[in-house]
Amino acid sequence: MNERTRMLDHYTTRVYKNRKDHVLQIENAPSSQEIAANTRTIPGIITNRGCCYAGCKGVVVGPLKDCLVITHGPIGCGYYSWGTRRNKAVAEPGGQNYLPYCFSTDMQESDIVFGGEKKLEQAIAEAVEIFHPAAIMICSTCPIGLIGDDVEAVAKRTEEKYGIKCIAFSCEGYKGVSQSAGHHIANNGLMKHIIGTGDKRPATKHAINILGEYNIGGDGWEQARILKRIGYEIVTVFTGDGSFQTMKNAHLADLNLVMCHRSINYVAEMMKDKYGTDWLKVNFIGVEATIQSLRDIAKYFDDPELTARTEEVIRDELANIADAVAYYKSKLKGKKAGIFVGGSRSHHYQALLRDFGVETIIAGYEFAHRDDYEGRQVLPTIKEDADSKNIENLVMTPDPQLYKQRYSDEKIEELRRELPLGTYAGMIRDMKDGHVVIDDFNHFETEQIIKLMKPDIFFSGIKDKYIIQKGGTPSRQMHSYDYAGPYAGFLGAVNFARDITMAIYTNAWAFVTPPWKNHSTLIGTVGTVGGDDHA
Repeated sequence: MNERTRMLDHYTTRVYKNRKDHVLQIENAPSSQEIAANTRTIPGIITNRGCCYAGCKGVVVGPLKDCLVITHGPIGCGYYSWGTRRNKAVAEPGGQNYLPYCFSTDMQESDIVFGGEKKLEQAIAEAVEIFHPAAIMICSTCPIGLIGDDVEAVAKRTEEKYGIKCIAFSCEGYKGVSQSAGHHIANNGLMKHIIGTGDKRPATKHAINILGEYNIGGDGWEQARILKRIGYEIVTVFTGDGSFQTMKNAHLADLNLVMCHRSINYVAEMMKDKYGTDWLKVNFIGVEATIQSLRDIAKYFDDPELTARTEEVIRDELANIADAVAYYKSKLKGKKAGIFVGGSRSHHYQALLRDFGVETIIAGYEFAHRDDYEGRQVLPTIKEDADSKNIENLVMTPDPQLYKQRYSDEKIEELRRELPLGTYAGMIRDMKDGHVVIDDFNHFETEQIIKLMKPDIFFSGIKDKYIIQKGGTPSRQMHSYDYAGPYAGFLGAVNFARDITMAIYTNAWAFVTPPWKNHSTLIGTVGTVGGDDHA
């Protein structure tokens, strides 16, 4: 047993036994090891997870640019979820973009005592008068569920009174294990109230939706640029730079591309069941990953002209970035990285790091389910979902008018042998022997695993970024890209390499002694200034 394995074993079996099943070291890669996931965080642990409201409003419905999203609850929840992920959007000609705004009912103590439905209706009236939205979405926070406001009834009255679409999401923060519960609630709402209500058919024969893309730092725009060069028509994006108006027509696309599996897989499956729309797992984070995804899409459509155009665009894009890739690879090859973020990013970014010779030795998710780690083939073996008691599980049947299956069942099975069609292999299979996977990292574990594994850079979320940097390890924040980006596609890969090269080679934090390592700051109130003892 090597030192690293011994220390991990000591931590999981002696120090924190109830975390043992959430921490594993890869053996016999490619591995099919089982990990515990989607369980409630232990009370008292400083977790890096978000809440159900964060998943619904902050991730899925918030980026819809022409939907006026009202946070029904205290102003803190609305303000904290306002603009934090940098979901870029530009209004369509003659359309609207509400992303720069923060709308909230600003619930006060008296509202909690006497109920907030009237205040919500007043807020909606003001929003309609000032902004004239085509759609309003209501996202409930914790106090709303506790006092029992009927937001569904308010949404129904709003539609009758103003003649606009109004959708209520009962996404109270405590409902469900983590923010993935909010994704599920949001997906259900989009499926029930928006998708399938439009009739604007695509103008081309290669029409696609992009699911699980939130246009952080402009990622979605870079993907759209490449896909449009090849000849695809993008019906809508779920939900970065997406809109209520385009999402209504999502069921008319020929294929769904799934980027973030965890945030949008429910919609992909429901659209397959109701409309017959196949979904393909893709990854546009990384040069080689982007190339593989583009070839997989072309193979699905099986059009020689489209395939030829795909190869032409790939050659052109690679030539454009060849010198930059070679330079940054010379600077980064041999470096080690850790990744702990949400969605599918802990998996996706390993592909991009590999492009530049960086090995990911630690990875984990904030709010994943076992299939995100192990692949969808384990779904039949997973016990009842921890969120199932609180969240409606929609069952879709083929729509008699709109259901269409592009290929025969035999053709679909043939494609599945070559493509990730309707499936996802999970993150663990791409990790090597000795690599460590941890579900729902907590604050203590973050510090311990960095001491143990000594990565050159650690990619994190918002809450844990600064403790990592103050400990002397550079960190890039992958939920909003630290005001950089885009990182998707070919040009995005170069942007990413530039940023992490600067972080590793200009690591100012390595020259700072954090307070917890400076003995003189821990000896009490006896004078300590700048590390000098003035007693």
